[in-house]
Amino acid sequence: MLSQKAKYAMRALLYLAQAQPENPVFISEIADQQSVPKKFLELILLDLKRHGLVHSYRGKKGGYALAKTPDKIYFGQVIRIIDGPLAQLPCASRTAYRRCDDCENEQTCEIRRVMLQVRDSTARILDNTSLADVMVKGTTELVEGAGI
Repeated sequence: MLSQKAKYAMRALLYLAQAQPENPVFISEIADQQSVPKKFLELILLDLKRHGLVHSYRGKKGGYALAKTPDKIYFGQVIRIIDGPLAQLPCASRTAYRRCDDCENEQTCEIRRVMLQVRDSTARILDNTSLADVMVKGTTELVEGAGI
């Protein structure tokens, strides 16, 4: 399940994507416009900054701006930064694989087989959907384009 923190991160990034890159946006503006608690948003933006998705600027004309163009920031990337792996089970994860403690045989595990398909379908959509895509296309169009 997508955490509230990841939803706030996506809302903040989409807001920054609509701003002029040469005009950084104050945290307070993002928080007010996107109904995100300011202190929580500060922590989220620090995470995103550490991972190279946003820049911060100090001073009177300071604030935050995207570090990449909106077409280079993907939902899957953001969710992995904030929430971790997309997979529902550790044995189905590509980025944080771990054998399940109670698994007798991964090769014949039906649950794992289904969760691998879920992970692959989820990753196909999230890793191919950028901020720019969402700003330009409707959500229905994106899902239909992914073959879902």
